[in-house]
Amino acid sequence: MGVIARSLAFPPLEAGMDRAHLAALHGVATSYEPAPGQSVPVPEDTVVAVLAALGVDASTPRAVRDALDAHARAEGNRLLPPAVVLREGGPLDVPGLPEGTVLHVETADGPAPDGEPPVGTHLLRARAPDGRSAAAPLVVAPRLLPQPPARCHGFLVQLYSLLSARSWGMGDLGDLAELAAWSGRSFGADFVQVNPLHAAVPGAPGRPADPSPYRPSSRRFPDPVHLRVEEVTEFGYLVGEDREEVQRLLDRAAGLREAVLRGGAPIDHDAVRALKLRALELVRRVPLGPGRRAAYCDFLAGQGQALDDHATWCALAEVHGPDWHRWPGGLKDPRSARTARARGELLDRVDFHCWLAWLTDRQLAAAQRAARDAGMRVGLVHDLAVGVHPDGSDAWAQQDALAAGMSVGAPPDAFTSRGQDWGLPPWRPDALRATGYAPYRELLRGLLRHAGALRIDHVMGLFRLWWVPEGREPGQGTYVHYDAEAMLGVLAVEAHRAGAVVIGEDLGTVGPGVREALAERGVLGTSVLWFERDWAGGGRRAQPLAPERWREACVATATTHDLPSTAARLTGDHVALRHRLGLLARPLAVEQREDAKAVAEWLALFGRLGLLPEGPGDEEAAVRAVHRFLLRTPARMIGIWLPDAVGDRRPQNLPGTCDEYPNWRLPVADAAGRPLSLEELAASPRLHALMDAVRGRGQTPGARRPRRSDTLSP
Repeated sequence: MGVIARSLAFPPLEAGMDRAHLAALHGVATSYEPAPGQSVPVPEDTVVAVLAALGVDASTPRAVRDALDAHARAEGNRLLPPAVVLREGGPLDVPGLPEGTVLHVETADGPAPDGEPPVGTHLLRARAPDGRSAAAPLVVAPRLLPQPPARCHGFLVQLYSLLSARSWGMGDLGDLAELAAWSGRSFGADFVQVNPLHAAVPGAPGRPADPSPYRPSSRRFPDPVHLRVEEVTEFGYLVGEDREEVQRLLDRAAGLREAVLRGGAPIDHDAVRALKLRALELVRRVPLGPGRRAAYCDFLAGQGQALDDHATWCALAEVHGPDWHRWPGGLKDPRSARTARARGELLDRVDFHCWLAWLTDRQLAAAQRAARDAGMRVGLVHDLAVGVHPDGSDAWAQQDALAAGMSVGAPPDAFTSRGQDWGLPPWRPDALRATGYAPYRELLRGLLRHAGALRIDHVMGLFRLWWVPEGREPGQGTYVHYDAEAMLGVLAVEAHRAGAVVIGEDLGTVGPGVREALAERGVLGTSVLWFERDWAGGGRRAQPLAPERWREACVATATTHDLPSTAARLTGDHVALRHRLGLLARPLAVEQREDAKAVAEWLALFGRLGLLPEGPGDEEAAVRAVHRFLLRTPARMIGIWLPDAVGDRRPQNLPGTCDEYPNWRLPVADAAGRPLSLEELAASPRLHALMDAVRGRGQTPGARRPRRSDTLSP
């Protein structure tokens, strides 16, 4: 069994570079390479600020020397590291221990049997010959994560955009269950991948909530705005005035739905949330039956402090607003006596939000059951956002684990010359180590409860993240490194426990060796057709990558929520849209010429491969050819962007815009921009023609569907 590295390797440092040496010890980069062979120094004040966020004073030469001395003393006195992460398949081995140190492992079932510790999270105890003793969390990771079927396909969709005739103005978990059941039975689909369903930060008076699912209040708990209210058991027992009021709410919800589907209005997340919360307050007046009450109590016990914190934040946000930084002093600390008193005073609302979390968990479980009952070999693919909103529940409850005054982003590159600041506070790598990665482990366990797979947004963040100090430009940040082996090890344990596939979104700037390390552990990558070119093939222009040269360990797709739809790409509509919004970096004619040339290269390849028998000039045929091409690749999973199936031209999110474009608020629409309900999608001839093309190289109708044990292997 190999031991995962306890510290990161950094290049040798010249004598006298004390601050650089201190930064290296804490994983803080003092330079970075935007391109091979090109090194950019990090501003010194950035390094000082980032080290301060890690609890290290590097403001003066004396402070640097003191910090180096303190680090050396701490390492010299430590018998075990804060956490030990190993891989299965070999003996227990922790380097650096004094000769004669005795180790033993305690599992949840008691002392580990002789030999190799089992896969899982345990407690490692050590006793040195000099009498010192120590204990540390021990994570024993499987060598390979669960793998998907040899070949499968499924839909990708932003759930809010999928409205049915029963929706309350946006897609919900009932719609997700319907989509899974229909696509599994009708098209042999094996998965449905959705956007993050994390709990959002609610809006404040005069300020709408941020609709982005990638800036959530909590990644640990799902958002009850996704509930199908009518499917809550107690809804059916409403009587009298409560029943009459709920009926009025249903009528208003129907108005929101029709405004989107027939009136062309954007999805109003805040209005849907307000209606559902009022309806659920009425439903909660119906007492739980004994069985339901017992199930709810089990849920509360299983979720523990994390749920109590989240529900307390929700209750306090209703009183003091959603930005906890503006709350009265004592309430800013989740462990203060004042917070404890407020929790008691707001106990009914705290319990209400716990109950909402339980209901949402139950409907997520039902959606995954619907997927598996329909024959899906994977089922739901959930999405993990890279971070949380600084004002939200997780940022309040996990202040010790997050870096104050820092934000995650990206350095300057060819697409964003200023760099990017995403406004998400990063986890402190030292705090994760000190807790044995407990917050990360709990997060993964919660997300994997009802998932056949998990997509990790910006998976490179398991290795390093670009930290931007508050008040500085995005380009004035630096990379902070995480113990990738530990992060991957914890991920592997939780995925193994859940029997779930893991997909990493590895688009954009990827550090050296990252894709190789992910593949070696069994994490699938993400390959988008338009970006797959032969960059190493020489010549003046990288040509489209032949299908047989694509990697196998990936989800292959034509687009994502941040990119143009396939129809927009083929027609050039996405260039025209960016021109109208003033987002083009070059003249319109230049952008159109370059875009048309790139599309023509792909269409020519489709023609040579016999994937476009209809010939040029047919948009629907070209969309089918794109997906036939994806099926020619060895990719394990083929993702079909649901809006592509009906010719939708509009992206769900247009990076670089805010108020200029209705990001995260558009329903799925046809080629003319007419919103389509789930029922209309299911009847779409264009969608059925595309899926006929997909199934032409997929599983033969009527063939035996492999059992889960046949297809999801460790």
